[in-house]
Amino acid sequence: MITDIINFLANIIIKTIGFSGYNGVFLLMLLESCGIPIPSEIIMPFSGFLVAMGKMNFLLVAIIGAFGNLIGSLLAYWIGFKGGRPLIEKYGKYILISKHDLDLADRWFAKFGDLTVFFGRLLPIVRTYISFPAGVSKMNIKKFSFYTFVGALPWCVLFTWLGIKMGNNWDLIREKLHNFELLIAVLIILAVGLYVYRHIKNRRSH
Repeated sequence: MITDIINFLANIIIKTIGFSGYNGVFLLMLLESCGIPIPSEIIMPFSGFLVAMGKMNFLLVAIIGAFGNLIGSLLAYWIGFKGGRPLIEKYGKYILISKHDLDLADRWFAKFGDLTVFFGRLLPIVRTYISFPAGVSKMNIKKFSFYTFVGALPWCVLFTWLGIKMGNNWDLIREKLHNFELLIAVLIILAVGLYVYRHIKNRRSH
């Protein structure tokens, strides 16, 4: 089932970039950063393959990919900034998020937001969803933009370069990353589970 979904997404990515070139790279990377699970681990290596074929320019692909990430991240940030906190304050209790939790998140982003956004851009899964909480916590937008672009650029450079090196086998990069992505997913699930457990335990103690 998951393999079928990935293959479906890969076909969309290939057709989009094949038809619209750099504009397709920009659009797809923008959508990925908005929270839509379109894997950049397919977008950039396929673009790298086209670079190897002489159809695209390496530097342009990497910069356009990172810029697409930035614009998509700013859209997700704006959604979090404008509507995130009031919505979570109103309905957060139903998913075990309290005002105290939001205050903690605010303090976290105030203190470590730069590093969180930068390193979050270098992690599968996390990179797709880091912008919304940054917006909810109202992280300084100039810093957010800077660290988003600086974090996205090496990711785009790396996966474009890997696509060039792998050539016709560019699609194997996604498979090789699969175990690492599973590890990240498991760590996220464990962190959420620990949070829920502590939240319920604290409620009972009060």
